[in-house]
Amino acid sequence: MTGRDITTKTKKEGMQSMPCGNGHLLLSIAFLLLVTCGVCCTSVKRFAYEGFWRDKWQHPEQVIQVLEIQPGQHIADLGSGSGYFTFRFADAVGPAGKVYAVDVDQEMNKYLEKQAGKRGCQNIEVVLAQHHDPLIPKDGVDLIFTCNTYHHIKDRVAYFSNIRKYLRPGGRVAIIDFSGKGWFQKIFPHFTASAVIKKEMESAGYHLQHEFDFLPRQHFLVFSKNI
Repeated sequence: MTGRDITTKTKKEGMQSMPCGNGHLLLSIAFLLLVTCGVCCTSVKRFAYEGFWRDKWQHPEQVIQVLEIQPGQHIADLGSGSGYFTFRFADAVGPAGKVYAVDVDQEMNKYLEKQAGKRGCQNIEVVLAQHHDPLIPKDGVDLIFTCNTYHHIKDRVAYFSNIRKYLRPGGRVAIIDFSGKGWFQKIFPHFTASAVIKKEMESAGYHLQHEFDFLPRQHFLVFSKNI
C-alpha cells in the first residue's frame, strides 16, 4: 500500500467516523457566517429567513387555515423579511383586504416591495418599522402576526402593550416562535419558551385565545387584548 493510499484511506475513515454532532456544529457555523455576511446581501438574508426546507416544518397553509382569515381583513406581518407569509396573507384577504409587511430591515423591504410589484399584489404595503414601534397605519388591523421574530424584540412587554392601539375591535395577535427543540436553537438561543411568551403577553394586556401544537419546531399562540 502506497503512502497516497494510506492518506486517502485515513481521510475517508475520518469522514466516516465524524460524529453527527460535529456535522451539525459545522453546519451551524456555516449558517451563522451566512447570516453575518448577509448584512449587505439580500439573497443571503432571504436564505437565512426562509431556512432549510422551511415548507416541510413550517406548514404555512395549515397556519393560514387555522387563523381563519376572512376576505377584506387587514393584517400586519411583523418581521416580514422576504415575504414568506406576507404573500400568503395577501391571497387570503383578497383584493379588498390589506397586508402590511412590517420590518426594520430596509433592504429586505425593498426586495419585498419589488416582488409584490412583479406579482401584481396591490394589497401589500411595505412599512419600515422602528425597533420600538411597528408604525402600523392608524386604520388598524384585524391580525398582528409575527413568525420567528418574537425572540428578537427587546422589552417585549412594553412593545406589545404599545401595539394594542393598532388592533381593531376583536383583533388578535398571533405569535409563532422557535421552541428550542431543533439542534440549531440549542446551539444558538433563537427561541422563547411558551411559558415566557404567555407571561409577557399577559403582562402586556392580553389573554390566550388559542394554542396550536402542530408545528414541530415552534410554539404557535394566538392572543386577544383584554377589554
